Amino acid sequence: MSALIARLADGVAQVPAVQWDACAGNANPFVSHAFLTLLEDSGSVGGRSGWQPIPILVDGADGTPAAIAPAYAKAHSQGEYVFDHAWADAWERAGGRYYPKLQIATPFTPVPGPRLLLRDETAAPALIAAIEAVTDQHQLSSAHATFITPAEIPLFEAAGWLIRQGTQFHWTNAGYTTFDDFLADLASRKRKAIRKERAAAIEGLTIRHLTGSDLTEAHWDAFWIFYQDTGSRKWGTPYLTRRFFSLLGEAMADKVLLVLAERDGRPIAGALNMIGADTLYGRYWGATEEVPFLHFELCYYQAIDVAIALGLTTVEAGAQGEHKLARGYAPVPTFSAHYLPDPGFKRAVSDFLEREREAVAADREFLDTMTPFRRCQ
Repeated sequence: MSALIARLADGVAQVPAVQWDACAGNANPFVSHAFLTLLEDSGSVGGRSGWQPIPILVDGADGTPAAIAPAYAKAHSQGEYVFDHAWADAWERAGGRYYPKLQIATPFTPVPGPRLLLRDETAAPALIAAIEAVTDQHQLSSAHATFITPAEIPLFEAAGWLIRQGTQFHWTNAGYTTFDDFLADLASRKRKAIRKERAAAIEGLTIRHLTGSDLTEAHWDAFWIFYQDTGSRKWGTPYLTRRFFSLLGEAMADKVLLVLAERDGRPIAGALNMIGADTLYGRYWGATEEVPFLHFELCYYQAIDVAIALGLTTVEAGAQGEHKLARGYAPVPTFSAHYLPDPGFKRAVSDFLEREREAVAADREFLDTMTPFRRCQ
């Protein structure tokens, strides 16, 4: 490990794409050089966004990155989906300064995926040590790696980081070849309810799937209206800029699936998905016309249709949303890792997390009983 050298870059765009993707792999589009660079080039991060990209790299003996962390200096806790506002309040009431902090994540994207991007797996401890060094040397309150993979948990635990659990709702493909195959696994009452929802949602509408060269600026103009409406209601100010969507269509069109609902040729609603190696990721949705059940149709049922057609194993439909349970999405654990240099602060958060883990696990166990699947007698 003595041959490894850690350094900071001024942004993902400053790292050659071939070197970044050699560490990130190609399974998860949200840690790719293309996606993270889009966020920078579109002005969605950097500037006054409160997300300052400072990727941390550990170079191997050959002088190229053996490991990378997609790191951001954060001036707030917005756009993370792992909520630490209470930690910030407690630390500042105790006389500390919580912001800036260090965030290892894909901005605005509650999608589990690797946060330690490793070309050389033996470089993981050095990368975690580098993250800690950046936190300590810049006198930051903390470092947070959010939506880490289960495989990364032992790496962070070995370094003494605290592990936090959350819950999302994912759909799993149990070898289905059609949507009706999926419905056959559900209780009769739930099966009938979903069929009624789908029929009501699409009455009088045309549903279109757009990807690759089919995507045009006119489609992005329509979706931008949908995104702004949803973003303003959820976050106050939408996180992404209009330019982001144009750049996404230019650089990653083959990874994009845009599902549009049209009435008389005019888009009235849309759902944006990203296609991974084995997962369809639902990201954003919006509408200009209120249609009962259309949200469920575009975001959940159409996603299942596509996953089955593409042979994907999973649909991840974003953060939160217990209404997903009735649509066949089951509760699954998510994980984050937290480095708190101050011993007293770490003890307090550790005690909180121990209690929270028990509550989250109990809640997930209860939620699992609410899925629509037939129960064994």
